[in-house]
This record gives sequence, structure tokens and C-alpha cells, in this order.
Amino acid sequence: MENNVQKRSLGIWEKYLTVWVFLCIIAGILLGRLFPALSTTLSGMEVAKVSIPIAICLFFMIYPIMVQIDFKRVAIASRTPRPIATTLIANWGIKPFTMAFFAWLFLSVIFHKFIPPETALEYRAGMILLGVAPCTAMVLMWSYLAKGNMAHTLVMCAVNSLSMVILYAPLAGLLLGVSGIPIPWATIAFSVLIYICVPLAAGYVTRNISIKRKGLGWFNTRIVAPLKIVSVIALLVTLVLLFALQGYVIVSLPGAIAMITAGILANILVVFVLTYIVAKIIGIGYEDAAPSAIIAGSNHFEVAIAVATTLFGVQSGAALATVVGVLTEVPIMLFLVWLCKKTKWFFKT
Repeated sequence: MENNVQKRSLGIWEKYLTVWVFLCIIAGILLGRLFPALSTTLSGMEVAKVSIPIAICLFFMIYPIMVQIDFKRVAIASRTPRPIATTLIANWGIKPFTMAFFAWLFLSVIFHKFIPPETALEYRAGMILLGVAPCTAMVLMWSYLAKGNMAHTLVMCAVNSLSMVILYAPLAGLLLGVSGIPIPWATIAFSVLIYICVPLAAGYVTRNISIKRKGLGWFNTRIVAPLKIVSVIALLVTLVLLFALQGYVIVSLPGAIAMITAGILANILVVFVLTYIVAKIIGIGYEDAAPSAIIAGSNHFEVAIAVATTLFGVQSGAALATVVGVLTEVPIMLFLVWLCKKTKWFFKT
């Protein structure tokens, strides 16, 4: 067993994942453009700002990972303070402030000639709302692909979910200079339920019953192996749906998308690298450092979208900036996964 998860060999799916991602992005944009009614229908299928089709795909992305986790190690991971503290500080003490800085730098300084000041302020607000919301679910997939410690990643997802309820509104209000930021309770609760609790429970039950009745060998061969492929396929279908739902903005506002993306990318890379280096300095191994850095760089776009649309409206620049977060999340996170695997040597002693 490797790092409490069975050997992760996805064959052609993992080897050519970048190619599949690119093809799925193109397919999603084309579907959204050629069949606008499909996009409208999918957009209407949501609960508390959480897309039901996306939620279903994320379940099939995360459930196969949950199945492979030895849940006894989750309790051990929860008693390891350094990775948890590192991720918490990066998520709440660094990333929101660096996102506010890069939003100002790119939209009000570097690209100020191309964006009206009032529009730039709205874009900056959306980026700030995105930066304050740490991801709590999809990082399980990124940690899995990076061969990280899944028990630690699961603990951090739980910690992020709880801390977001307490810290999101005060930090967003501070950075936006706005009081009374609404906490999207329904969005947070529903996303945690669908993205974490349900696949966690399903994975736990599947693992325990299968091993108890058929043994570990049968479980690895007949359950784990096929589900590995299911997980990657679900990731690719999620990409198609995301770009079918929101990909129109790439075609309609390519300049604005590129400028917002530049700021988001800069922030993700800075926070990721900083967390990665700090993890090395304080003696955290690769298996914990990789998910810590990836979690620090990722965002919970559903929460950001819910707050942006409530505060500024569906057609606002702030809402648009959070949508850009949706479109850039998967490609950028896959890049970080690749970066982690290429720099694994950094943690060897």
C-alpha cells in the first residue's frame, strides 16, 4: 500500500490527462455555443447556488477516492498539527490578502487602461470573494492525483468547511470594506453535504462491507481498480459541464477573462509556492506538503458565486470574476498537480 491509498495507476487516462482536459474544455464550449438551450436547462438545475449536474459528477469523482482511504489513518492525521496549521494559515492569513493585492495590481494598475475604474472595482470584488473561500471538496481529487496523504486532505476539507462558516464573512467584509456580508449558509451546508459527507459515508460503507465479506485482495481488484477510471471520467465530464454552462464568457469577453485570470493565476502560484517552501522548512514530508499547498491555492467557487450574486447581482463584474474562477480552477489545479509530482525530489533528504 502506498500512502494509505492503493497504487494509483490510471494508465492511459492519467498519462494523457492533459489531452483529455483540453478536448473536454473545447467540447464544453462548443456544446454551450451550439446548444444554448442545454446551457439554460443545466443552469436552472441547482439548489442553493449548487449545480445538481455538477454535484452528481463531483460525487463520482470523489467517491472512488473515499473508498480507498483507510479511515483509521484519518484519526491519526487529525492529531498531526503542522500540516493542519500550515494550511489554515495559508488559507486565512495569507491567500485572502494576496488575492486582494493581485486584484488591485492587475486590474487597477497593470490593465487600468483597458478597464473602466468602476468595472475594475467590481472585478476586484469578485476576485476577493473567490480568494476568501478555501476549497473543500475538489482538492481531494487533486491530492489523489498528486499522490498526497488522503487522510490529511480529508481532515483539511473538514477543517476548511468549519472555519469558513466563522471566518468568511469577517474577512470578506474587511477586504471589501463592506459590512454585513451575507454568509451563504445554504450553499456551504449543501455543498459540504453533497461533496464531502455523502461520498465519505458511501466510501466508508463500501470499503468496510467489501473487505469484511470478500477480503482486501478482492476489494482492490474488483472495486478500487474500476473506480479509478470512474473518478477520472467524472472529472472530465465535470469539465464539459462547467464549460458548457459558463464557457460563453470566454467567447464573449476574452479580454476581461484573460486579465482576471492573470490575477487569479498569480495569486494561486504565489500562495502555492510559499506554502510548499514553508512545509519543507518546518519538516513536513511531500505526502502532506503537496495537499497542503494545493489546498492553499484552490478556491470554493460555489460560495464565492453565491455571495457575489447576492451582493452585486447576477450581471455584475463581481459575479463574472467568480465565474472565471470556475473556468480556471480545474486547468490550474491540474498544473499544480503536475508541478508537485515534478518537484517531489525537493522533499527528499
